[in-house]
Amino acid sequence: MLKGKNYQSSTIILFILLLLQQSSFAQTKYNKLIWADEFNDNGAPDSSKWNYELGAGGWGNNELEYYTSRPQNVIVKNGMLHITALKENYKGSGYTSARILTKGKFSFKYGRVEVRAKVPSGVGTWPAIWMLGSNIDSANWPAAGEIDIMEHLGRDLNNIYGTLHYPGHFGGNANGKTLMIKNATTQFHIYGLEWSPKEIKISVDGKVYQTVQNSPDIPFNHNFFIILNMAMGGNFGGPVDPKVTKATMEIDYVRVYQ
Repeated sequence: MLKGKNYQSSTIILFILLLLQQSSFAQTKYNKLIWADEFNDNGAPDSSKWNYELGAGGWGNNELEYYTSRPQNVIVKNGMLHITALKENYKGSGYTSARILTKGKFSFKYGRVEVRAKVPSGVGTWPAIWMLGSNIDSANWPAAGEIDIMEHLGRDLNNIYGTLHYPGHFGGNANGKTLMIKNATTQFHIYGLEWSPKEIKISVDGKVYQTVQNSPDIPFNHNFFIILNMAMGGNFGGPVDPKVTKATMEIDYVRVYQ
């Protein structure tokens, strides 16, 4: 009888160890760093990694900013990328800002993304860390797919939005959830994505709050590129407080693992 108890205990221990091993494997499934920007070199963003999107017109969302490549709006200094929106009259727009992207430089299919960032306060600010399908020019939106890893609204402080846009689920009907965190505008947090053929998970500081089952029926099984931008106002950002004259999103690093 004692021998049977020992055998039973050993079986339970082995089962627990196997579960722990599987859990550890799941957490480290994507652990090979394939691309990163640590923003260690002062000056303009690394041109081998980033392009600029320039201009105004609302970008489909009635935003108020004119995107530039000027150092006033986008610069790397003190180990951080700074994307800054400024209240100023510029080429017919009331604000300037920047939007940089890896389109044409880097794209990938499946993996884990980590971005350590701090977002600004101020009603009307709308910083975003997101991705678009690399076939956007031929397939158009939302057929190419969009993954919003992090959006934050100055009118909704500390509430982080994680959203997927695709046919049948886009715009006001997008597949999104939110997570209320602390100190989004005063402390850095890690905004994460884990993307596989089976599911897409969006997290903050390792806490997953949005999970979407992937399948061949939705456009999340081809290459995507990364976008970082600081918008002002628009359909989602809402009216801008006139007192907001400057708003900066700071990014410590962007890392992609497979």
